[in-house]
This record gives sequence, structure tokens and C-alpha cells, in this order.
Amino acid sequence: MIRSADGPVSAGLRTGLHLLFVSLALFVMIRAGFRSGPEPVIAAILAAVFLVWYLLGAWWGKGDQSRGRIGLWLGGLTLLWIAMILVSQDAAYLSFPLFFLYLALLDRTPALLSVAVVSAVSIIAIGLHGGFSVPGILGPLIGAVIAVAIGLGYRELQRVALRREELIAELISTRVRLAETEREAGKLAERERLARDIHDTVAQGLSSIQLLLHAAERASEQAPETAIEHVRRARDAAALALAETRGLIDELAPPAITGASLAEALSRLAENASQQAGIPVEFHTDGTPEPLSTVVKTGLLRIGQSALANVVQHADATRADLSLSYLDGETILDVVDDGRGFNPEALVERTAGGSFGLIAMRSRIAELGGSLVIESAPGEGTTVTVRFTREAA
Repeated sequence: MIRSADGPVSAGLRTGLHLLFVSLALFVMIRAGFRSGPEPVIAAILAAVFLVWYLLGAWWGKGDQSRGRIGLWLGGLTLLWIAMILVSQDAAYLSFPLFFLYLALLDRTPALLSVAVVSAVSIIAIGLHGGFSVPGILGPLIGAVIAVAIGLGYRELQRVALRREELIAELISTRVRLAETEREAGKLAERERLARDIHDTVAQGLSSIQLLLHAAERASEQAPETAIEHVRRARDAAALALAETRGLIDELAPPAITGASLAEALSRLAENASQQAGIPVEFHTDGTPEPLSTVVKTGLLRIGQSALANVVQHADATRADLSLSYLDGETILDVVDDGRGFNPEALVERTAGGSFGLIAMRSRIAELGGSLVIESAPGEGTTVTVRFTREAA
């Protein structure tokens, strides 16, 4: 029933309060056992009932509790304590943990009123048992003041801790939003840069080509030589625009193929996959390398990455081979493993789970004008073959 913030400090305080209640209730019962008469027996019974009621409430209140149930539990403890202190002066010691209980579970005003009432009852009960004295009056008052100071201080610490947690959550949320905003701003800035570059290079080149071809068309009948000159200039402009376009594409190429050949990039890919999977992944190349566009090289690299990722994550293979071949005007990439295999026809129509990578590979290669063939069967490994003709490359 004791509500407090989670954490090692709060858990320690709760444990300490439980031990204090149990030990003081046992103290009242033990002291009653050394005295004779009906009052000590009643005091021992009340202490036992008090302890059981306290432990039931502590176990009962592990979850969130309503104010009504908390009030019922505290009211029962208070009434039992009042009955106990009327027959045994030793029960006055239990007022101290009761102070903390009120301060932990009740709002500030009800808690302070409860502490004041219990203090007054303690002073009166002690006076009835042995006469009023300075220690009998100051003891409960000093205990109440100390408990209030500690309880209110702990409440303030809880409030500060809760506020700090809220601020941390807000900071984390703000940082996430800021990161998203920065990413979006980066995307917009990159789009703007690309738009400017395309406008200043490709668009201007195409505009010049269009003007030159119009001029050639107008001069074709009356000044053929001038028309031919316009066509030559249009061709030069087209060549310049193509070169500038390739430069833009090179800027967008993956870092793995920037400043390196496709074979070198695939070789590094095989090494990385071998380290990740813990199995040998060999790379082979065959034939005379042919010039490939950046988009095709990027596509082949991405297909190799996706296929080897499937090997690492799903194939349960003991080895894999990655080969790049230049044969008869074709560029061929093969990824072969000796893993568990699968039925390609059963997966090709699926759009989620493990087959999404296969669909993505087919889509990428189709967009680039190449072909992709997947050969596999359960227990017989898998072969992924990508082909680009010289015209497509």
C-alpha cells in the first residue's frame, strides 16, 4: 500500500519502514509477555492483529490503489494503535513509523493533521499510564517534528526526481525531433543542391541542344554547311551534358565503389560477409573487365550485399562464393551458397518476411535493364545470377 517512486533509495526506505513496524509490534508483544494481568494479554493480541493488518495492507497495496482503500487501511491501523496504547504504554513507540506512513500516503494537510492527532493521543495515553511529565510530552512532539521534517523533505526529493525524469523525457523527445528535423533539412538541402546542379548543367545543356537543333532545322535548306555546324555543336553539347550527368551520378555512388573498381568493392564485400557469418566467402573474377556505368556498378554491388545478407541470416551455409565474370559482351554476377535452400516459386509472390529481399532484387535489376535468375531447392543451396548485356551496362 506504500506508494513511492521506484529506485534503490525508495526501496530501502520501504524496507526500513516495514522492519520498523514489525520489530516494534513484536517488541510490544514480547514486553506484554513479561507482565501479568488481562491488559498485557489484550495488548499482545492487539499488537498481533495490528501487525497482521499492516502486512496485509503492504502486500495488498503492491498495485495502484484508490484513496478509499488507502484510507480504510490507515484508519484500521490507527484505531488498532489507539486501542493498543490505551492498554500498553509501549505502543507509543509505534507512533513514529505511523508518522512516516501518514506523510507517505496522504496529502500534505491530512498527513499533518494525522501526525498532530497521533502525537496528542500519545501524550495523553502516556500521561494516563504514568502521569504527565516533560519527557512524556517532549518525546512524541520531537518524534513528530523529526518525522515531518524527514517526510516533507523526502516528498520534495520525490517531486524533484519526478520533475527531473519529465525533463529528461522531454529532452530525449526534443533530441529525437531535432534529429528528424536535421535529417529532413539535410534531405531538402541535398535536393536543392541537386536541383541547382541539374539546372546549371543538364538542363542548360539540353536547352542549348534544342536551340542548336532548331537552328540547324531552319538552315538545312538554305545553308547546309551552317546546319551541319549547328548539329556538330549540338553533339558537343550533348557530350558535355552526358559527362556532367555522369559526374553527378558519381557523387551519388556508394562509398564502396568510389575510387575503386567493382571487383575491389565486391572483394571487400566478401571479406566483410565472411567475418560476419564466420564461414569462408570466396570472391572470384574472370574475363577482361568492361566499362560499366555507375548505376550498374551500384546495382551489382547492392545485389551482392543483399544476396550475401540472405546467406548470413537465413541460409545456414558452410561456405559461399561470389564471382564476377565478363563473358561474350555480358557482365555476370553469381552468388552461390551450400545452405538449406528453398523453393523460389513458393516465395516469389510474398511481399513480406524473408522473401522481400528477393522481390527487391528483381525490381532493382529490372529497372536497370538486367536479368536475375534464382536457382534453389530445399537442402541443395542457392544460386543467384545477375546478367547485364553490354548495351544495358
